[in-house]
Amino acid sequence: MPPKPKITKEMIIDAAVAVIRQEGFECVNARTVSQELHCSTQPVMYHFATIEELKHTVYAQVDHLHTEYLMHCAPGQDPILGIGLNYIRFAVEEPQLFRFLFQSGYAEEGSLLEMIDSAELAPVLVAMQEGTGLDRERTREVFLTVALFAHGYASIIANNHLEYDEELIAKHLEHTWNGALREAAQEECV
Repeated sequence: MPPKPKITKEMIIDAAVAVIRQEGFECVNARTVSQELHCSTQPVMYHFATIEELKHTVYAQVDHLHTEYLMHCAPGQDPILGIGLNYIRFAVEEPQLFRFLFQSGYAEEGSLLEMIDSAELAPVLVAMQEGTGLDRERTREVFLTVALFAHGYASIIANNHLEYDEELIAKHLEHTWNGALREAAQEECV
């Protein structure tokens, strides 16, 4: 008889992400993850002392996936508008993962202001700063304005209260972006 395949920590994390995608973060437990893997609960509890530990590990994985998703903008597209649209599009395509990241309480950062200074967001801010030519502080202010706008749209969409209309959302996002840039440029000149 061939040996049973070994269940790795990475397999458990992937299975937990699959459970979240299908059922939501509230449904992640040893039983649902082991069912996704077609194994007993023993490997899950071997690799993770608690389900909370598993959820925090999965959160970091999903956060990484989200950052990668944000950074894939169309060639020639303004990187900030692209990132903003990708943020909203992620909520459309992955509503359960979006809710896990931003509405579950698992974020290490306690507020959006703390998130702006996180290592995970650094690539986004660097891309914005390079795209705008603004200093770091003005870039943060523009990001905050656009992020609040995009997060509002994404949250409403992820919670099924608004139909996704990319053309309309892109127009609104562009108006918000241009207004925030004008304001930042005026402040920089003062």
